[in-house]
Amino acid sequence: MEKEKLRKKIFAKINTLPALPIVIPKLLNLLDEEETRAAQIVDTVSHDPALTSKILQVANSAYYGFPQEITSLDRAITLLGFNMVKSLALSIGVIHTLPSRPNCPRFSHEDLWIHCLAVATLMRHLGQQFRRDGEEPETFFTIGLLHDIGKIVLDQFFAEEFQKTLELVAKGEALPFHDAEKRAIGIDHGETGALLLSRWRFPDVVVRPILAHHQEGGINDETIAASVAFLRISDFVAQDEGVGSGGNVVPLPVKETDMALLGMNEEVLADAVDFLRNVKEGIYAFYQAMR
Repeated sequence: MEKEKLRKKIFAKINTLPALPIVIPKLLNLLDEEETRAAQIVDTVSHDPALTSKILQVANSAYYGFPQEITSLDRAITLLGFNMVKSLALSIGVIHTLPSRPNCPRFSHEDLWIHCLAVATLMRHLGQQFRRDGEEPETFFTIGLLHDIGKIVLDQFFAEEFQKTLELVAKGEALPFHDAEKRAIGIDHGETGALLLSRWRFPDVVVRPILAHHQEGGINDETIAASVAFLRISDFVAQDEGVGSGGNVVPLPVKETDMALLGMNEEVLADAVDFLRNVKEGIYAFYQAMR
């Protein structure tokens, strides 16, 4: 099927998904405001008791390890920061809108989300160390957590073709997952995830890195290029350490151009591995709280 027909089909399928929680579009509108206040986040999220409960469960998980229980969004914002609470609300809202069970038996949602949480955690960690003016580590967290959601869309709506993708990857030829998707379906999960998030009106700062993280060629926008570099490096470390699974048999190697763009070296990469090993148990606890 040609690419444009595939895109139209995916858009049509997206419209059959359950509606996003009403709080999500409101939060996305707040992203466009230069001076969003903590009180606005609390007021918006508190109108969704289920989402509020999930955020508090995550905040009280071993991932953060706070000594005292957090019982309110106000307190969560004080400890986590309102950008992080906003990112958690957006991410949890999207995750709970998507199908919870795979169509293909070889595909594990649990393994995928744990992988995505590992990537999100690493992106935020690296972003705090190497970010530039105007870049928010919490935005990196959202990008990392949602970077593979296209796989869930493809599994849900192109089950037969997605099963072929899984079979191609399992053959042992070290075929990258996104290349197997293109071969079996005609589109990869990066583009599919970007279509979904664009349809749901997520900002370009989130959508474009997800679209581009498996694309070849340069990226003209330096901010987006940096986000893609953070994502690729974090993806490699998470896969290499086996925290969850994004589906690849062999991790995609780190690009020297990505390392150079961010000013990283092998020592930084080794530190990232140590960091992930130290927070691994917390990531599993985060997943259990988020479910």
